[in-house]
Amino acid sequence: MTDVDDREQREADLVELIDMLRPAVQQDGGDLVLVGADYENGVVELMLQGACSSCAISATTMQAGIERILTERLPWVTEVHGGVDESMDAEESAALGRGAYVPRM
Repeated sequence: MTDVDDREQREADLVELIDMLRPAVQQDGGDLVLVGADYENGVVELMLQGACSSCAISATTMQAGIERILTERLPWVTEVHGGVDESMDAEESAALGRGAYVPRM
C-alpha cells in the first residue's frame, strides 16, 4: 500500500464495519472497541468491553463472529487480535446484560 488515500479508505471501511457490528454486542450489555490497526499488514486489534468480560462465549464472539466478518468483508484484513477488558468486576459486568452466559450441559 503506497497511497495515503488507500490507508484512509481502509480506516474508514474498518470503522464503518465495526460501527455496524457494535449494536449487536451492545444489545447484550457489551461493547466493541477498535484498539488499533496496521493498515499495511492487515492486522486489527479489538477489545470487547462491558458484559463481555464475564461472558463465557466472548472468545467465540470474537473469533467466529467478528473476525470472520472482518476478514470476509475487508480483503486487506489478514489477522484479528482481540481481547476482553477485564478491568470490570465480574458481578458488575454480568449486571450490564446477558453476559455470564453459561451453556446448559
